Amino acid sequence: MASSYEGALTLSIAMRVSPEPGAVELLKRYRLALNYAINRILSLNLKTIRNVHRVLYRELREWFELPSRIALDCYRDALANAKAWRRNPYRGRRPRVKRLSMLLHPGSGYRIEEGYVEIIGGIRLKIIGWDRRYDQYESGEARLVYRGGEMVLWISKRIPRPKQYKPRDVIAIDINEKKIVYGDSEINKDIDTAVNRAYKWKILAESLQKKYSSPRYPAWKRRRRGILNRIRSYHRKAKNVLEDWAKRTSLKIVRLAVKLQYALAREDLTGLVEALRKLPRDHMVKLIIMGYSRLGKWIDWQAMKHGAPLAIVDPRGTSSECPQCGSKLEESGYRRLRCPSCGFEADRDVIGKLNIRKKALKMLRIKIDFGEFWPPSLPPK
Repeated sequence: MASSYEGALTLSIAMRVSPEPGAVELLKRYRLALNYAINRILSLNLKTIRNVHRVLYRELREWFELPSRIALDCYRDALANAKAWRRNPYRGRRPRVKRLSMLLHPGSGYRIEEGYVEIIGGIRLKIIGWDRRYDQYESGEARLVYRGGEMVLWISKRIPRPKQYKPRDVIAIDINEKKIVYGDSEINKDIDTAVNRAYKWKILAESLQKKYSSPRYPAWKRRRRGILNRIRSYHRKAKNVLEDWAKRTSLKIVRLAVKLQYALAREDLTGLVEALRKLPRDHMVKLIIMGYSRLGKWIDWQAMKHGAPLAIVDPRGTSSECPQCGSKLEESGYRRLRCPSCGFEADRDVIGKLNIRKKALKMLRIKIDFGEFWPPSLPPK
């Protein structure tokens, strides 16, 4: 993913490197040191980088044999984890890092030269492949990650943020469990979601957990290492299916908006989780793993990356009000609604899209004639 600052965007560029044994061993020592540092910071209630350095630097260097620069990055990483845990109102047990991941500072922590990544301590990793589109931008902090036999260096780069164009209209996006509907008053496109494909992997994982468990002893979690790895892989596949779908879908929608010089609009669904608790379990689980926030973040990111204006609207009334006159709609068939006042009739998803667009036009102060909707007798295009 990526983040943004005023005037610039920060990207994470993946660089695949060879998983050398020395690097794997360093990552394991780093993980031990990181968990130790997190516990020390929380136990001693350390809050400033100065106090953390005074307490931990020598211990990380001598006890865990970390190079000087990596020891600095390790306690900085630990302080960030501790602060995030403290800010979480629902925090439980103290955080414990499980994956093999290491923060690296550019220059003194790592450098890239002649097809190799050199890490402080004399470790050289051969570059297998990377995205060359952003080579002209300076490399920032990086994170070396080892998982599933593969090693990836995630490098942060800051690129200029494109200037937003002045939009002529709005592409509105209505997000549902089975499909995404987007367009304006004339354009009506839809994309099937990947929730059913992801749900199959989740069901496989849960069936294995149930098979190798009893009410008193979750064997799959403690002793069956092969079963545990398989369950984790199923959950990871479910996540990857949705992540890949969200990336491709958001890019497709944003490219249409840029081509037409339109803005983008989506609903603010931050309070959706509370509403989902009232739904039947299967339906609730599908919507949760669907990850509305995942798609929303990728839409926001692609909009920023391409300079497309974005409006995030209040979802209240988008599926129950007439987009033409504002009256309350009535059911007229399966997923179809009709306005008793003006006679407007359309599919529920299309109505949601039109209402989202209507609110976004007002937010962005784009003047459009709202009498443009098709007559009730004509179907949406």
